[in-house]
Amino acid sequence: MAKRILIIGGTRNMGFYLAQQLAASGYDLTLLNRGVTQDDLPPHIHRLHVDRTNSRQMRRALLAKYFDIVIDFVLYSGDEAETAISIFRDHTEQYIAISSGQVYLVREGIHRPFREDDYAGRLIPAPKENSYAYEEWRYGMLKREVEDRLEQEWERTGFPYTSLRLPMVNSVRDQYHRLYNYYLRLRDGGLILAPETPNFALNHVYALDVVAAIMSLIESGKGKGQAFNIAQDEHVGLEDFLRMMADVMNVELHLVRVKRSELEAQGFLPDCSPFSERWMSALDNSRSKAELGISYTPLREYLAQLAQHYQDKSPAPPMTFRRRRAELTFASSVVRH
Repeated sequence: MAKRILIIGGTRNMGFYLAQQLAASGYDLTLLNRGVTQDDLPPHIHRLHVDRTNSRQMRRALLAKYFDIVIDFVLYSGDEAETAISIFRDHTEQYIAISSGQVYLVREGIHRPFREDDYAGRLIPAPKENSYAYEEWRYGMLKREVEDRLEQEWERTGFPYTSLRLPMVNSVRDQYHRLYNYYLRLRDGGLILAPETPNFALNHVYALDVVAAIMSLIESGKGKGQAFNIAQDEHVGLEDFLRMMADVMNVELHLVRVKRSELEAQGFLPDCSPFSERWMSALDNSRSKAELGISYTPLREYLAQLAQHYQDKSPAPPMTFRRRRAELTFASSVVRH
């Protein structure tokens, strides 16, 4: 009998690829989401349309159901974790929670790249409310709530969770079009604006590598009661990243660094350089490779695959490209001075 698997949320991006692979591999697959977005997945996949933030709806929809494996892409608070634990306790063999490298960014006194053992320790105080920094801090704190509740339940009852901590995920299905933003700017050959600071090394992950990591957990049953960083091997600066992208596209890079305050005043950030944000993690992936046997697609290789897709499919420019003409005018004025 095929294993019964439940995917909660996430079918816009990584979950879409995972669902495709699981369905093709013969698993008995159910998707749980609000049903708002057309998922373009095979019709034989079971579907439950539920608002996962509504604990009553969740319990009603999943009452007495058993799934061998649950993969939860949209677990965002301690309360949601408590609901999941109460539903799936004794009703699953493996619960895989998708977490974030943001859990490290609210820690004090640690340095990039972050290791799993950096999780425990003193946390930074809350930034000023109603600020961008506060929202990012809050996201990291809520993800820590999730992981803390799961770990406590593992220690108390053996709840079979595994937490996967992800950095920025690159994919052609990224709903924020971050990499596509850079592709379009490189393709038009104009100046690309980026802030002078911060200039952290970028450490992302390819969506299909996340899928491969989840498939490895499903097939091996490893990793229960643990957290793993899932991230590419490379740590590269923004300019080197964009040079690599330009090279696979066979175009020239024309990067202009400007004070962050000036770009913010013009309203160009984050659209002009979405990989220049302060709240971006960089993760050490050694444990996932050593303990789970996971390998990662080389950065240049997957950038070439994504660039080829953009070239072949020519998706419509996203809203984040709407002020490109104003960017070029401003960048030209900066260079002249």
